[in-house]
Amino acid sequence: MSKPRSIKLTVNGTAYEHTVEPRLLLADFLRNTLGLTGTHVGCEHGVCGACTVLVGGDSVRACLMFAVQADGCSIETVEGLGSIAQLNPLQEAFREHHALQCGFCTPGMLMTATDMIRKYPLATDDEIREGLSGNLCRCTGYEHIVQAIRAVVARNAGKVR
Repeated sequence: MSKPRSIKLTVNGTAYEHTVEPRLLLADFLRNTLGLTGTHVGCEHGVCGACTVLVGGDSVRACLMFAVQADGCSIETVEGLGSIAQLNPLQEAFREHHALQCGFCTPGMLMTATDMIRKYPLATDDEIREGLSGNLCRCTGYEHIVQAIRAVVARNAGKVR
């Protein structure tokens, strides 16, 4: 059995140093160690996208990454996007366009969309749908999610923050 390892990482702008078991998943570290429960765990196989976070600016499945792999990295979770008092433009667009229902997939959708908006022009709805293809939603039918992302792209020329 491997011995615990010390990791240093930045999550939503705050630096952390913790000793973790090598097999601890990033999703479990974020949820159970840091208390950032917005990162949802659905399938635990990287299929549903509910656990999506940004690591070094790239969307990753936190259920497929070990916490020790994030040593030295900067991570963004849904908690870092905005607050209840001050939603960021994407969160506000999800609210305005009714792009959530049960909310389970919403954190992963928001993080995937944040990554997409930062990196791609998203000129068509088909491009948005393609970008979201790794995130599953059982409630919305995706149309309102696409509309919300389209609104942010149109309003902010592709800048979420």
